[in-house]
Amino acid sequence: MTDTTPTPSTADEATATRTPTAIDAVADAYVDTLARLSPGLRTYLGLPGDQSELDDVSPAGLAELDAERTAVLGRLAKLAPVDDVDRVTLAAMRERIGLESELYDAGEAFATLNNIASPLQEARDIFDLMATDTPEDWAVIATRMGNVPGALAGYVESLREGAATGLVAARRQVEIGIAQSEELAAPEGSFWTQLAARGAQEGGDAAALEAGAARAREGYAALAQFLRDELAAQAPERDGVGRERYQLFSRSFLGATIDLDETYEWGREELARVVAEQEATAAELFGAGTTPEEAMARLDADPARKLHGTDELQRWMQETSDAAVAALADTQFDIPEPVRRLECCIAPTQTGGIYYTGPTDDFSRPGRMWWSVPAGITEFGTWREKTTVYHEGVPGHHLQIGQTTYRSALLNKWRRLACWVSGHGEGWALYAERLMADLGFLDDPADRLGMLDGQRMRAARVVLDIGVHLGKPAPAELGGGTWDADKAKEFLFANVNMGEGFVLFELDRYLGWPGQAPAYKVGQRLWENIRDETRAREGADFDLKAFHRRALDVGSVGLDVLAQALR
Repeated sequence: MTDTTPTPSTADEATATRTPTAIDAVADAYVDTLARLSPGLRTYLGLPGDQSELDDVSPAGLAELDAERTAVLGRLAKLAPVDDVDRVTLAAMRERIGLESELYDAGEAFATLNNIASPLQEARDIFDLMATDTPEDWAVIATRMGNVPGALAGYVESLREGAATGLVAARRQVEIGIAQSEELAAPEGSFWTQLAARGAQEGGDAAALEAGAARAREGYAALAQFLRDELAAQAPERDGVGRERYQLFSRSFLGATIDLDETYEWGREELARVVAEQEATAAELFGAGTTPEEAMARLDADPARKLHGTDELQRWMQETSDAAVAALADTQFDIPEPVRRLECCIAPTQTGGIYYTGPTDDFSRPGRMWWSVPAGITEFGTWREKTTVYHEGVPGHHLQIGQTTYRSALLNKWRRLACWVSGHGEGWALYAERLMADLGFLDDPADRLGMLDGQRMRAARVVLDIGVHLGKPAPAELGGGTWDADKAKEFLFANVNMGEGFVLFELDRYLGWPGQAPAYKVGQRLWENIRDETRAREGADFDLKAFHRRALDVGSVGLDVLAQALR
């Protein structure tokens, strides 16, 4: 046993009595540093400071951030932990910050471009979280829109520097970036035009808002021109990033080192297991011989399982979430009072994504589940989406993130607010989906089939993601040969029961964001392994509710650190 392993009992006692330590002071100060350097983080976390700026992702901005990482690791190296909470903080910060520096040193920060989570999208997405209650709020939005060109110019500098070292996103991602940038640059119907019009209707200064929107459109037009006229010619055709880069990305999303080849084979086995469970559930619904696809088509046509319009969708989301909180609080989970509030919202965008944003530190802004409904979509199947509410709400992301935010007496600001590991967070959310089935909340076979549909997609993309990026031999049902984008497309359509646009968007996401998508299912696997290991170790003393409390009190850390913390 190493010195990074706190005992759960000590952590529990610390919630009421723990005094902040020197390591906590370094962690808290680092959050202040990150907030100073990242206006987006200030907005996301609801921290004080100028909300009109945007992140500096130029080479100079990236270098300044890396220098701060080096400095904080140096300060931590001089400190000794005084308790088990400190030991976890030390292990988690060394793992997270050290890995971020590895990615920077490898040049990855200068080649970040994909269809969903790169500075191209982040410069727009942050506006979804900005306050819009007063004319003053809209004035801040107008100013921030005017700052978009400068932020994107810095991004172009970094992409140009990455290209000079031979590191450029695949051509597919560059072409997507061009299309997205041109859409945001369009004078008619773009996000910026709509945002300015909304602000004027709600009391903002119409002239300032339109001027800001015009500047934002100019910024994206310039980005589109750079991508089209300069970067596209330097972009490789190959989507896969290779084993060495992929292993680094995988570690960054999991906070754990996994055997990629073993995980690929496990993914294939897990996919087959979920398909078999789907087949059994389809037969339970509609009789022997019914395929999952046939069962889902019949459920989609069932008027009793349909919602009409976004207003009805929002009400159903809220009612489903509230019912889950009422049923689980004080029975299966310790849910602090402020965490029992979750707002379910229709997002102002139309991308098709469903996502969660956490509460501010004081819970003045609550946790929120967002549904970004694509244009023209007016009907929604409850059988598909009940498990989604559990994934994003309680006991999924909202319980996980809300409880961590609430533990101010136990965890420093970095542990509560600034540390997020996809494998921990998304793995927990998938763990929560399966747990709700085990607890009887998905006893309706239709709802259970919806959960399995999502689990099948998550298992399939473990296989696809590793297969394509490592260039592994493709399965016989895909014609053999080597995994590539065409085989990935065929494989995904065979395993995802969603509209063509959604599937193609997801395919581009996996090809351009290596290692992220498998973190969901692999994270679930690691969470279940940690729970089962704890159960075996504690024997008759094991209590599932207490395990969940202890595990969530650790906060979102790398999964290797979490496993150590619970031993």
